[in-house]
Amino acid sequence: MTVKQGDLRLLETELARRLLASAELARVAYVAKDGTPRVFPVMFHWTGTEFVFGTFAGSAKIAALRSRPAVAITIDTPGPPPEVLLLRGNAEVTDAEGIIPEYASAHHRYYGPEQGARNIADVERSGRRMVRIGLTPDWVGTLDFVTRFPGALS
Repeated sequence: MTVKQGDLRLLETELARRLLASAELARVAYVAKDGTPRVFPVMFHWTGTEFVFGTFAGSAKIAALRSRPAVAITIDTPGPPPEVLLLRGNAEVTDAEGIIPEYASAHHRYYGPEQGARNIADVERSGRRMVRIGLTPDWVGTLDFVTRFPGALS
C-alpha cells in the first residue's frame, strides 16, 4: 500500500532520508509581515525529528514567523527526474546565545570540516546574535516523478 501524501511516515523513505542528509539548499516559504508570500533558500540541519536553521537577530523573517508561524519547505534536486521532499508545519522561533549547534552542523555538512569551522569562527568573532528556527513537520510529501507525481497523477 502506498503511503499518502501528508503522512509523517514519508520521512522514513529513502528519498526523504537522502534529501535531509544532503547538501541541497532548502527553500522556506512563509507569509511576511505585510501579508505577501516570501521564499528564501537556507542551509539546514535535520535532527531526526526537527528541521532547524539559524538566522541572525534583526532579520525581518523573525517577526513574521513569530506572528504567522505556518511554513512550507521544499528540498529538491534538479533531476531528471527531480526528487522533492515537502514539509509543512509551524515554525518555532527561539532567541539564542552564541552560535546554535545546528547552524554549526549545517556549515560543516555544506562546506566540509575545515571551511565550516572557519565560517563558524567568523560568525563567533562578529558577535552577531542568532535565532533558532525549528520545524517539527505535521505534513510530509514526496515526489520522484517515477512512482509519485504531483496532483491527480499521484
